Amino acid sequence: MNRAILNATLAGAFVFVPSICWTQSWAQDQGRPPAPPALVGMGLPEVPPEQVGMSKQKLDRIHDALKQHVADGKLPGTVVLVARKGKLIYADVTGFQDKDEGKPMALDSLFRIYSMTKPLVSVAAMMLVEDGTIQLTDPVSKFFPAFKGQQVSVARSDNELARMSYIMVAAEREMTVQDLLRHTAGLAYGEITVNTPVRDAYTKAGLYLAGVRDYDARELTPAEEVERLAKAPLAHQPGTVWEYSMAVDLLGRVVEAGSGKRLADLLDERVFKPLKMRDTAFWVTPGRISRLAQPLAVDLASGQPIKVIDVSKEPKNDSGGAGAVSTAADYLRFSQMLLNGGQLDGTRILSRTTVALMTSDQLGSRIATPFGPGELLLGTPGYTFGLGFAVRPGGGIAGVPGSAGEFMWAGYAGTYFWVDPKEELAAIYMSQAPSPIRAYYRKLVKQLVYTGRPPLRVSEGHVRASIGFAMT
Repeated sequence: MNRAILNATLAGAFVFVPSICWTQSWAQDQGRPPAPPALVGMGLPEVPPEQVGMSKQKLDRIHDALKQHVADGKLPGTVVLVARKGKLIYADVTGFQDKDEGKPMALDSLFRIYSMTKPLVSVAAMMLVEDGTIQLTDPVSKFFPAFKGQQVSVARSDNELARMSYIMVAAEREMTVQDLLRHTAGLAYGEITVNTPVRDAYTKAGLYLAGVRDYDARELTPAEEVERLAKAPLAHQPGTVWEYSMAVDLLGRVVEAGSGKRLADLLDERVFKPLKMRDTAFWVTPGRISRLAQPLAVDLASGQPIKVIDVSKEPKNDSGGAGAVSTAADYLRFSQMLLNGGQLDGTRILSRTTVALMTSDQLGSRIATPFGPGELLLGTPGYTFGLGFAVRPGGGIAGVPGSAGEFMWAGYAGTYFWVDPKEELAAIYMSQAPSPIRAYYRKLVKQLVYTGRPPLRVSEGHVRASIGFAMT
């Protein structure tokens, strides 16, 4: 690229959408088509932040903070959307969709959402529960008999040799659909687990591509994935320990077995199309590939080359744990549906009671969490797990703002969402930055969104007449 053109692009790479108004003239100056009205609205009605008790001035700090990190070479670019009370109040882009090409980020850029696929598949599974097709207490062997009689790799400390060894013991019970939804099945991720025999088995089976690419088992057919997961030892007795895992990949196979449909087709039919999530899928078609966001070549924090999944071609299996692509707007509509108790724009996806079950604590005191959901995602305790999401049981403990009942999840490549029913808030953060410090950006955006909620002033009419009611 001509250096003069590149410098001009760099100068214009930081785009801010003040009060939801997409800067049409900027887009035209850069030779990009202006965003259509439907895109500007992101599928939700737009209002000024102050109309729903938020501060535009304080929300603008999100852009300023992220812009600096892009300028420092730590992030390629970002998209942030915030909605309150069902209204879009903040839409912002910074940096590049593709820095190597000098292509600026856009509101409709596509992102590899990795583990933010899990909530989508969890919703699909719960739809089948509502249909009566599956039950939470069903053993996985009901759908795949190979999961009967599994072995568990148990660690033993050898004091004499000062090392850890492992023995195989029989599983005391079978894993269930509920275990898959809440990551208590005894499965693992080769990228994370410290259980050596499990990691080695996943590597040999092609479930973990050590040194090649993380979180990518899409070169296996569904049948191969099921067979190899069933043969690998479990890392824990089912139902005893929360360990983040390939459980939702297997849940996707259960959804396929129960419905008789490919996972991508079922989600498209029953979730994506009804919610008008037009850009969410398991691969990107040629007509949309120009909108795919790309990471930086090298992560500044670790100095390591960045490797992400290839979503330009149809995968051999639709990875329920890490395979989808989406836009911030699509995922905001999905989040708003959950915030609304299972429906959006008159279309019901799940019952209110099912959403309540999914966003309730499913671990309790009986299931160990040596490294909990909040520590994994945000580097802080204070979260338990429901059926597809991390759930915040109380206002305290966690080192980030939020409310009891809040639920959230994130993706390996730098995506994040959370829903706060008490504050009637849904927020989406998208980037393609699978850096070791990605938790920092989740916390940064979360902190800045909540500081955009100023103290209530009775004189402005932001409180109800009832005495003691503190929220608008």
